[in-house]
Amino acid sequence: MAELWELEAGALSGLIARREVSPVEVMRAVLARIDAVNGEVNAIVALRDRETLMGAARIAEAMPAEGWLHGVPVAIKDLIEVKGIRSTSGSPLMKDHVPAVDDGLARRLRAAGAIVIGKTNVPAFGLGSHTVNKVYGATRNPYDLSRSAGGSSGGAAAALATRMLPVADGSDMMGSLRNPAAWNNVYGFRPTAGLVPGEPRDSVIQHRLSTNGPMGRSVADMERLLETLSDGAYRAGSGKAPARPRIGWLGDWGGAYTMEDGILAQAEAALAAMEGLGWAVEPVAPPYPAAALWESWTILRQFAVAMSLGPYWRDEAAQAQLPPQARWEITHGFARKGAEVEWAAETRLAWLEAARALFARYDAVVLPATQVWPFPVGDRWPERIGGREMDTYHRWMEVVVPASLGGLPALALPAGFGAQGLPAGVQMIGAPGADAMLMALGRAYHDATGWPARRLPAL
Repeated sequence: MAELWELEAGALSGLIARREVSPVEVMRAVLARIDAVNGEVNAIVALRDRETLMGAARIAEAMPAEGWLHGVPVAIKDLIEVKGIRSTSGSPLMKDHVPAVDDGLARRLRAAGAIVIGKTNVPAFGLGSHTVNKVYGATRNPYDLSRSAGGSSGGAAAALATRMLPVADGSDMMGSLRNPAAWNNVYGFRPTAGLVPGEPRDSVIQHRLSTNGPMGRSVADMERLLETLSDGAYRAGSGKAPARPRIGWLGDWGGAYTMEDGILAQAEAALAAMEGLGWAVEPVAPPYPAAALWESWTILRQFAVAMSLGPYWRDEAAQAQLPPQARWEITHGFARKGAEVEWAAETRLAWLEAARALFARYDAVVLPATQVWPFPVGDRWPERIGGREMDTYHRWMEVVVPASLGGLPALALPAGFGAQGLPAGVQMIGAPGADAMLMALGRAYHDATGWPARRLPAL
């Protein structure tokens, strides 16, 4: 019989509901697992003290179930404000910040019965796709502790891979849950823009570009968590896959997205698994110029980040503590003219029109989830891929931009392991609102491949 800490959220939920195990037993097992492995990967931060957590588990044991996560331990991404728990966004500027109220995401998790045990690590303000900060340090990849776990949901992905958490929340602006899902052999889902409510402090542009979403070791767990995060707007299990799904393979977008050796081959292995399910897979020419997508994306992202972090920029002492990636976004964002932002927004609409034509032909399209393999923890980010120099701190993640710019739903799927034993992944992208259909395709893929259980980290 599996240990309690090995189980997925759905299995734990059923055991607790049937009173075959107690929340106290689950909490004890989870904390023991964290004690055993978190010191090496540094995925969970701001862990609450054991006595408090065991007390919360005893209360849950004595009470009737409040929701599907009743008595299940969770840790919330450190970009989310959680009442009574240090919430730093990975920045020294907020290292002592303890919110007095929960963000909406935290409230919804608590309402589903979850016991919040702490936070999952992030890069400062979620920028950079590499989870390292000056408050908690770096999160390491459990498949190779010398490598990055990705980001910004790197802590969540590594905690899932090492079985410290059964399910986790993530967020995705520029691949922030797709990148770490790929590098940690787990699943992540970026919902259609607006499906998961944002927070009142979110700017209008930022809420269209970034979204919270679920991560897990199974698609079924992610579906149930998405139902919770969306406050019931999404219904788990509601989607059906087409009889013979039509899948478009976008590869490297006609050569626009430079890939490290082995990335495309690993993605094609995932496509072969899809063909084994009877899906129709065929190559697709780039549906829109990659250069225009990139320019539109960088303008809108710079503008959104500048609005979000502007108060720190206007304070001289705070400005000095901002990381270089935040400084880059803000300086460019404040320098943008209205005409540039208008052009970027119009380009986004033009891309959505092209995407509508694309999804009239295909049920989903597939791209690699990353352009590189996990890189050494000490590196900030890749400066070149092959012979191509990266001209920004995040150009090496350009492959995630089409879904992000369009607010399209994207399911990150594990795609196996490369020659060095490092995980890879693909992103399956659908039309706006096709979340349930993508999840149905994901369930079939998971049943056929089962990557998270096939190859566990040595930890």
